[in-house]
Amino acid sequence: MTDLLKRIDERTKLAGTNKLEILLFTLGVSTATGRRETYGINVFKVREVMKTPPITAAPEMPKAVKGMVSLRGVLVPVVDLGEYVGVEPGSERNIMIVTEYNQHVQGFLVESVDTILRLDWSQMRVPPEMLTAKMGGLVTAVTELPDGRLVMLLDVEKVLSDTTGGVEAEADLYSGIEPMPDGELYTVYFADDSAIAREQVERTLQKMGVRFVEAHNGRQCWENLERAADRARLLKRPVKDLVSAVLTDIEMPEMDGFILTKKIKTDRRFAGIPVLMHSSLSGMQNQHLGKSVGVDEYVPKFQPAELASILRRVLTEAHRNKE
Repeated sequence: MTDLLKRIDERTKLAGTNKLEILLFTLGVSTATGRRETYGINVFKVREVMKTPPITAAPEMPKAVKGMVSLRGVLVPVVDLGEYVGVEPGSERNIMIVTEYNQHVQGFLVESVDTILRLDWSQMRVPPEMLTAKMGGLVTAVTELPDGRLVMLLDVEKVLSDTTGGVEAEADLYSGIEPMPDGELYTVYFADDSAIAREQVERTLQKMGVRFVEAHNGRQCWENLERAADRARLLKRPVKDLVSAVLTDIEMPEMDGFILTKKIKTDRRFAGIPVLMHSSLSGMQNQHLGKSVGVDEYVPKFQPAELASILRRVLTEAHRNKE
């Protein structure tokens, strides 16, 4: 496994190139298809892969949460991904993928790991609506391997939300967010492939009283922005009168947040429109890369109050600069 993940330390070199590496793994034999389906997780979020150490169970754990392990003195919750997805194990799931999101570490039990696949985000396709509905938004992207297998990229943020209380752990998550004066004057365009993240952004903007246009990936957001630019041209107005700010995730199928930001910042039509990067990839390297393509602010995910605070400041400054 050390050999398998030897490239993880170099993964940040891919950021900003619209490329990614995904770790392929299986969970067991699907009762629906009778096959071992192949799943993937972005290597950006993988810290290590290891044989599962002894798991300490705790009372009243959520479904699929097997307990916790101690990794170098840190207590890490462990989620059985196969149980969560509803896949019967063909063999013991005794391999653990250790991941980090927003500085929180957790382990995912899988049946086996395969290899690391490097590809372009444009090769990751938005899943069909039927699959999205059946799996409750769990699959955010799909790609096809040379041997004909389909790889499903899992929405780990949804898994964490459902199993460990991730984004909804605090009842007062949105309680301190106040409406903006004249909030209806602002329109935020945002993009995220995670249904959980989109829901949180929507709730935050609704609390602020701000209008919004959502997209499921960078390509859709770019298309929305181009339509706004066409409308502004017909109205003989600058685009920033119609688009107050853009909020984008990093990891998205078809076009990632780095490429989306670069396209916005190098297109004179969108001059003066601030871009905020909203991501669970919280490393400083990603923030530096975001700045290099023109990102105005970097906001960690699942902190609605901080998102609202930064958005309020950015929108107010942008509005003041228009006057």
